Amino acid sequence: MSSNLPSPTILGEPRCLWAAGATLGEGTLWSPSEQALYWVDILGCTLYRYAPASGARAQWQFDEEISSLAERRHAPGLTVTLRSGFAHFDPASGALTRLHDPEADQPGNRFNDGKCDALGRYWAGTMDFGATRPTGALYRFAPDGGCERMDTGYAVSNGPTWSADGRTLFFNDTVHQRVNAFDFDLASGTLSNKRLWLKLASGDGYPDGMTTDAAGRLWICHWGGACVTCHDPQTGEELARVKLPTAHITNVAFGGEDMRTLFITSARYELSAEQLAAQPLAGSLFAVQTDSPGVAAHQFAG
Repeated sequence: MSSNLPSPTILGEPRCLWAAGATLGEGTLWSPSEQALYWVDILGCTLYRYAPASGARAQWQFDEEISSLAERRHAPGLTVTLRSGFAHFDPASGALTRLHDPEADQPGNRFNDGKCDALGRYWAGTMDFGATRPTGALYRFAPDGGCERMDTGYAVSNGPTWSADGRTLFFNDTVHQRVNAFDFDLASGTLSNKRLWLKLASGDGYPDGMTTDAAGRLWICHWGGACVTCHDPQTGEELARVKLPTAHITNVAFGGEDMRTLFITSARYELSAEQLAAQPLAGSLFAVQTDSPGVAAHQFAG
């Protein structure tokens, strides 16, 4: 089956914005109001902020792993996932308010990737810290504090994103190279009809973070694959590939004034000394221009 959408155009080569040397860069979030990108180093327990117009940088240190981010709809600051669950964090004041830990009984797990749906519920996945046991799950955290486990069986979970019409949720079973799709009911926040949507080819890495552009195409990071690929949401056909100068590509978000800049994080984790010598930009924040805009991330409604 051929693609129903045109291929996007990649304008130029990716450029390094911040050679942060992150152990595990992740959690890209563009703030339209601040015109800045937030991102994290999960294993470095660090939150970063980068403002492209001025080049200004800031960072905040945490006492545990921080993995994903959402802006708050009705209050300043961010809602985040930490190793110990959901929390509010205000970068302006440094105030951290812990909200809920759904896996307090699983100290070997941690949160990983997450995003909010159009009604402001936070969908986030957990994983085994050793990335081997299928103890991770997908959670739906509501603005009123209610939290439900929506799917289970993940050694490493990644990349919730939605189709342009909001009727499909995509979620990655990373270690099995699978991008799964679910029918998604926005009103009820329920999932059904879990199915394989895309399986990465052997040698092409593992699906990590991902996002959806305004046309509905999916952009998927390849851990171990040194690239981001763009796919038709119906057929899964690859429409474009952005090659990066380091192997572990982890998360991606559109931003910039016209939402046509693709921001990309990477990791140094599990690279040998020889690999690190050959990949000096491992753990950097990158950006590349496209001819296709993305859409702003939904905010947490709590």
